Amino acid sequence: MSRITLPRGARPLTLAAAAATTAVLLAAVPAAAHVEVESAGAQALAENVRLTFVAESESATAGITELRVVLPEGIRPADVTYAGGPAGWEFAATADGYRVEGPAVKVGEDAELSVVVRQLPDAKELAFKTLQTYGDGKVDRWIELGGSGDDGHGHGHGNEAPVLKLRAAAPGAHTVSPSPGVPASPTATPVPTAGETATGPSPQAADTAEDDEGGLSAGAWTGIVAAALAAVAVAAFLVRRRGAARE
Repeated sequence: MSRITLPRGARPLTLAAAAATTAVLLAAVPAAAHVEVESAGAQALAENVRLTFVAESESATAGITELRVVLPEGIRPADVTYAGGPAGWEFAATADGYRVEGPAVKVGEDAELSVVVRQLPDAKELAFKTLQTYGDGKVDRWIELGGSGDDGHGHGHGNEAPVLKLRAAAPGAHTVSPSPGVPASPTATPVPTAGETATGPSPQAADTAEDDEGGLSAGAWTGIVAAALAAVAVAAFLVRRRGAARE
């Protein structure tokens, strides 16, 4: 069988062409959609800070109609005012944050809105759990902390929440007094998760919520009771064994 000999330099050119083609294809793949929060005044204890949220669209058939944001510890709903967003959208405070909703933005377009926070807490970073709703009812859940979602593509409980990193507080900065007539710790409504239904959370979701709040889930209590019963059974066995040895 005759062999075909490539001209000198042909192989490197072929590899280079393949590499270039791969780079073009990778560049053409769209980045995963997400929600971002940005602020030029992102500094601990800074006052009257404007935060801008940008929710990228990942739907080819429906526009974004609502963003619901859960505020991190240290920011109360009453300390947030609306600064602007998509045309026709309205702002409303919730028990644990706020929601902004209105007519669907154009399909494929991002939704951008801004709020002003009375004062940022003394922290290194702030996570804003966000629910992004489309006109067809689909909800993107940007609620996971520290990359704890299953794969970052909407599988599992949700995607990673937007995080705002803060610079250290300025010298002499201090916490301002609470807003007039606002309790220091308002009762918060947990953000819905994938385990919730229209009428409320499923038993599995309720257990998870209790764990997150520092309590014990039903499964944990079951394990404690089982361990206690096992200990009682062992103690009774040892007592009977000692009694038999003395007879």
